[in-house]
Amino acid sequence: MNMEISEPEPQHPKFALPVDSEHKATEFRLFSVAAPHMRAFHLSWISFFACFVSSFAAPPLIPVIRDNLNLTATDIGNAGIASVSGAVFARIAMGSACDLFGPRLASASLILLTAPAVYFTSYISSPISFLLVRFFTGFSLATFVSTQFWMSSMFSAPVVGAANGFAGGWGNLGGGATQLIMPLVFSLIRNMGAVKFSAWRIAFFIPALFQTLSAFAVLLFGQDTPDGNFKRLNKSGDRPKDKFSQVFYHGVTNYRAWILALTYGYCFGVELTVDNIIAEYFYDRFNLKLHTAGIIAASFGLANLISRPAGGFISDAMAKRFGMRGRLWTLWVVQTLGGVLCIILGRVGSLNASIIVMIVFSLFVQAACGLTFGVVPFISRRSLGVVSGMTGGGGNVGAVLTQLIFFKGSRYSKEAGITLMGIMMLCCTLPICLIYFPQWGGMFCGPSSKENATEEDYYASEWNSKEKEKGFHHGSLKFADNSRGERGRRVGSAATPDRTSSMHV
Repeated sequence: MNMEISEPEPQHPKFALPVDSEHKATEFRLFSVAAPHMRAFHLSWISFFACFVSSFAAPPLIPVIRDNLNLTATDIGNAGIASVSGAVFARIAMGSACDLFGPRLASASLILLTAPAVYFTSYISSPISFLLVRFFTGFSLATFVSTQFWMSSMFSAPVVGAANGFAGGWGNLGGGATQLIMPLVFSLIRNMGAVKFSAWRIAFFIPALFQTLSAFAVLLFGQDTPDGNFKRLNKSGDRPKDKFSQVFYHGVTNYRAWILALTYGYCFGVELTVDNIIAEYFYDRFNLKLHTAGIIAASFGLANLISRPAGGFISDAMAKRFGMRGRLWTLWVVQTLGGVLCIILGRVGSLNASIIVMIVFSLFVQAACGLTFGVVPFISRRSLGVVSGMTGGGGNVGAVLTQLIFFKGSRYSKEAGITLMGIMMLCCTLPICLIYFPQWGGMFCGPSSKENATEEDYYASEWNSKEKEKGFHHGSLKFADNSRGERGRRVGSAATPDRTSSMHV
């Protein structure tokens, strides 16, 4: 009697959301907390929100802090530059850490390492110590990179723009929320009997505690990928352990990453600059009360509730119709209009007009940030973290340069600095025209007609022949297949190449 013993079929994990071949979600359900996709979304934006609150907790209280520490305009300008300069290299390092160790561990580690600087703000006593705590607290802004990396690891091409837009935008809300939170906490502490110069110090324990708790939440409840954490996947062999040198090389040698780093420096970099100066600008120029100036300034950052997510949604919508070329054109148009509005903001002289222009300006400049990270996930599959870090770091470089040139000391009035910042935005947005993908085209050119200009060829080119023999490139081939929608209308008629031979080990 012959008995056939059949091998059990491999068990595939079940997810609450529909997924593609990489188990990335193909739908984005904003109000769901389903693990692992939507849980990662909520953990990422909340932890990034906490870091933003900590990093920009000082600006709304500057009028009080400067009196207590005898800060000059130069001291305040230097501290503002310090608050965003530290994250330049931290963001690049964070990208590499995400590629090698996963976004969960990378993010939580940085949040916990920078939290002590927020606590120490309560004990500073000089301009130098004020600069130092703002510098080290600003490192936490590198969690933006892990946020975008995490979303790009959890959500598929058709919705990755929206996922990145919401995660980054709602995290950036911290820049506006802190304009309301810190004056309110300060007032409550004053009403409880604390003197003015003690109340602002006590207030800093609130963002410090929030930041600490968010890190533990990420560690306890987060997951790196739909299939598990990097450590387990590396150990089981389900995810090949990559080499830092190769990951870094393929990121920094991709010219598209450098262009996005430059252009992001003049959307997100401008946003960071405005977060640092806007409350003081309205307080001094229009002789407003501290609380009133804080509310007006908060409206700029709070626009992230809809503006950056809208940029992500628009990027995905344009890609469905026009492909990658639609993403690039929309990014250029929106960021250019943001530059025009920035120029106008510096030119208007009435309070009401300034508020209106500032709000409209915030919508465009923040939407441009969301549109940028609608493109970033497609630059490189192997070096996604490095490219995300380079782009995010570019945002901080732009903020540093802008504040150093236009808002340090008294060389320019703040209104003149804002106008010049807008002109710089227009100039630095132009290089988007140079971004070209052989398989999809660019703003002015269609895709290449060569046979080797396919998604598979583009992403597999990041792996050498020996790595391909070991099958390390299979994840890139899956991503290439799932990115075919970036052809736009061509996807219906474009032939799908035979990948049988390329996937053979």
